[in-house]
Amino acid sequence: MKIKITAALLVSMLFTISCTNLNEDLYDKVEDGNFGNTPKEVDALVGGAYSSLRGFADGISNNYPTSEYVFFLEETVSDEATIPTRGTNWYDGGQYQDAQKHTWKPDNRLILSAWRYNYTGIAKINSIIYQVDKSSLTDAAKAPIYAELKALRAYYYYNLLDLFGNVPIVVNFEDTSLPSNSTRKQVYDFVEKELLDAIPHLTSNVVYSKFTKNVAYSVLARLYLNSEAFIGTARWQDCINMCQKVTGYTLAPDFFANFATQNEKSPEIIFSIPYDQKAGTVGNYMNSMSCHYLHKLTISASGNDYPWSANGMCAQPGVYSAFAATDKRRKCMVAGDQINVATGQVIVMDSGEPLTYTEEVTSVADAKENQGVRLGKYEMKAGEQWERDHDFVLIRYAEILMMQAECYVRLGAADLAKPFVQQITARAGEEMPAVIDLAFIDKELLKEFTFEGRRRTDNIRFGTFFGSWWEKGPTEKYRAIFPIPSTVLTTNKNLVQNPGYPVN
Repeated sequence: MKIKITAALLVSMLFTISCTNLNEDLYDKVEDGNFGNTPKEVDALVGGAYSSLRGFADGISNNYPTSEYVFFLEETVSDEATIPTRGTNWYDGGQYQDAQKHTWKPDNRLILSAWRYNYTGIAKINSIIYQVDKSSLTDAAKAPIYAELKALRAYYYYNLLDLFGNVPIVVNFEDTSLPSNSTRKQVYDFVEKELLDAIPHLTSNVVYSKFTKNVAYSVLARLYLNSEAFIGTARWQDCINMCQKVTGYTLAPDFFANFATQNEKSPEIIFSIPYDQKAGTVGNYMNSMSCHYLHKLTISASGNDYPWSANGMCAQPGVYSAFAATDKRRKCMVAGDQINVATGQVIVMDSGEPLTYTEEVTSVADAKENQGVRLGKYEMKAGEQWERDHDFVLIRYAEILMMQAECYVRLGAADLAKPFVQQITARAGEEMPAVIDLAFIDKELLKEFTFEGRRRTDNIRFGTFFGSWWEKGPTEKYRAIFPIPSTVLTTNKNLVQNPGYPVN
């Protein structure tokens, strides 16, 4: 008998491209109890779970983690990035201005995309677990498969815990009832337990883009690092303990090796989302979301073998100048005169003005085309397609070092933070500070992880999220989590809106 109609989502999932082997064979016929019984079939099942990390787009919203709108949400509500309206472009109903000013409402499309991205990934994993349940594999054979799937599902729930707090926990593919909210503490406990239960069955090896013990330890370290912000209970030592379990990684000597087109070779990347446009992966076009329309002329002499750019996201004023001129990481941003590689002259915009990226941005509501320093962390080179081939970095070893440094400072043992900070500053070409305190850690996190989609969480943990910055006044405490999207509340009457937000 072919797979039941109630599990139809699994069929569509199986047609996606595996995240761990972009060339492996896929299956278009699935038999209940007769699939997932060989290593190749198991790889196809589990690969479908990883492919969900790339997100999707449909008639409702774009849900790509690398660009619209999930990455945009994390960045534009932080003190790191902004998407200003430039003339008639990038207004889009005011959703980016609301994100910048912290005046977002439950109908903001960025928020809906983040919700749908994570819950669609969870739904796919639940459907795969259902299929494994129905297979004829022994319990011993199923155990490591369940561990990998549930750990990946816990990663999605960690995202939801961070973004939305009080979300429903859905783990049964066959349960069609409408779920109710769980408390943020319940979601926190669920994430912790799922990861701890999975660890004994996960591989200890360093395996690229797979959920291993190292990845689980890293996510648990994030959970404990942000525990006080999430549930009011500090767990700094637990974060350190998890970081110390991560083995087999080192900092890449070249910081930008982590963001090269072939970045899968980096010894630093603990977890990433692989992309290969020749294999048909989609959604990885963040590099075209920031620079000016004519930026292609700085990369390609003809301008014909580099994709069009959308002139959108840029750094907030003050981010670029936070870097010392000697800091190698400052090259993660594109600033100043933009030179036409064919003529050697500064590019001239349609307005007749030079294309010079300035740190100044007049306002989020009315910016000039050239204002704002642009994102340049991932490699840009001639011959690239719209869909880039670099893998999107989710966790790297630098984070493990900085989490330990921060926790030691918070525990009053700043001297113990020095060996971790020294590795980071040495690679950047910077001197160690005389004093390592939280102010230094916060600034160093900004510089090390610029445009990696994690600044909002750091802002909340350090408390700066609630203060004023460029084009933003004080933020109410309830905005530490986002509202449940309006359309979700409309379709599920069992859900209760997060405190502080309007129900409709």
